[in-house]
Amino acid sequence: MKEHELPLEIMGAPGSPYTRKMLSLLRYRRIPYRFIPSNRHRDPESEARYPERPKPKVHLLPIFYLKNEFGVEEAVCDSTPLTRKFEQTLKNYRSALPNEPVLTFIDYLIEDYADEWLTKAMFHYRWSYSADIKKAGDMLPRWNNTTAPDAVIKDRSEEIANLQISRLRYVGSNEITRKTIERSFARFLDLLNEHLENFPFMLGGRPSSCDFAIYGQLTCLALFDPTPQALIVENVPRVYAWTESMEDLSGYEILETDWIDSSLLPATLVSFLNEIGKIYGPYLQANAEAHASDATEFTTTLSGRPWTQQTFNYHVKCLDNIHKNFETLGSSAQEALLAQCDHDFSSFLKP
Repeated sequence: MKEHELPLEIMGAPGSPYTRKMLSLLRYRRIPYRFIPSNRHRDPESEARYPERPKPKVHLLPIFYLKNEFGVEEAVCDSTPLTRKFEQTLKNYRSALPNEPVLTFIDYLIEDYADEWLTKAMFHYRWSYSADIKKAGDMLPRWNNTTAPDAVIKDRSEEIANLQISRLRYVGSNEITRKTIERSFARFLDLLNEHLENFPFMLGGRPSSCDFAIYGQLTCLALFDPTPQALIVENVPRVYAWTESMEDLSGYEILETDWIDSSLLPATLVSFLNEIGKIYGPYLQANAEAHASDATEFTTTLSGRPWTQQTFNYHVKCLDNIHKNFETLGSSAQEALLAQCDHDFSSFLKP
């Protein structure tokens, strides 16, 4: 596979957890990059400063500008497949993926959980509580344009807040689901905190892709939004400190013995996986069943509480990819992993 031209060009914003995820990962891998602010083309000076670039099929941050096999520049999104693509096309830089199949699967699964489930908490807290709404409304438009007059910022702030609040239904945040989201987030914090008591990263002594995915969401939940930040600082300050330390790991040196042994997973990691099986697995299955029956909305039970939201097509793809990655392990490796986890974890891994 042809190597990408360097430095990589990435467009994003400080408020985007996926932008922060990818910037941190690039720093850790020591891959040269050029960061393009997302406010380009908002005014004549910006249009003169930055050339016109191709548009992605779906406008999500961050956006990478990469040349395809024909030498034509394309705008590419979706952090998880891009992380793995860069592993193949930039092999001269240190890896952020485990070198053992079971750990590779666990890394993928936790990354997907962080990107697709933990982000529900991020979105929920930011746009459900008045203090968080105000801070986001004040800061997000200023990140895009620090020189804009306050009157312009005020209008843009209201526009952003109204739009994002209206989107809560897409991520599943509503009066029925809010307690489930918040209790799930509290369990996540406790589980992560317990794991970090003994390991600096999820899979041992070096970070993997899933660490950067968790970090991305926590840049909002721990470092920015007032309500979840207060919970974290008060109850699990270790998690806050870990999040701050993840921003730039370019100087973190790695050892051959850094990865954990997949045949004897730490109890704290097993508990983390069981939580994924308890909350994220049943959600994905219910969403997939609704999609298969062409339902636009579904209701299920998660952690003993009702859950209702609009059907999300992308999460059907997520479940399918989890199944495909699990199948690549082969039966003996599958059984060895499942034997260490509980029934909830096992039940959603095979289609």
